[in-house]
Amino acid sequence: MKYPCKAKKEFNKNINYSNRGMSLEFLINETNIYYEKNNIAVIYKKPTPVTIGKVTYSNKPTVTKGYFKSKSTLDYVGLYKGKYIDFDAKSTKSKTSFPLSNLHSHQLKHLKKVINHGGISFLILEINDLIYLLDGKDIISFTQNSNRKSIPYDYIKKKGFLIELKYNPYLDYIKIIDKHLIGGKNEKEN
Repeated sequence: MKYPCKAKKEFNKNINYSNRGMSLEFLINETNIYYEKNNIAVIYKKPTPVTIGKVTYSNKPTVTKGYFKSKSTLDYVGLYKGKYIDFDAKSTKSKTSFPLSNLHSHQLKHLKKVINHGGISFLILEINDLIYLLDGKDIISFTQNSNRKSIPYDYIKKKGFLIELKYNPYLDYIKIIDKHLIGGKNEKEN
């Protein structure tokens, strides 16, 4: 881009996607606060397990070096109507698919374990400015029956449940769990 006096503006092409899902996480966290305050469910975001490596002391102690203790599983855990719930929130800028590289193999294994033990496990996916709940059973089925490295948006629309953004709670995913996931029913209505 050329500016007056032939000055040039350089653009930083290094894009940092690390906080891409923060607004989605904010909406989920606020929804979980609503659920807890209204005695609907107890669901919280798990802290990432970190070991403190080095602390500096100036005005106050500051952690300057830390290490991940172990691989984190899914970000959210809780109870609803006596059922264990475990899920993660993921966002993608892709308009056509959700890259499976955003879901690590240990997270996929964890989804399977929770489901095999009778728990409810899923992803809340943000794609194309829409938010879907995709049942862990459908994610596992897709990965076992496809060699693709991403879940197509059409599959997400077909198998997932659209979560409409509202005022209170922001993302009422419990309504979807009630209607479609409790009792083994995970079929979408036609």
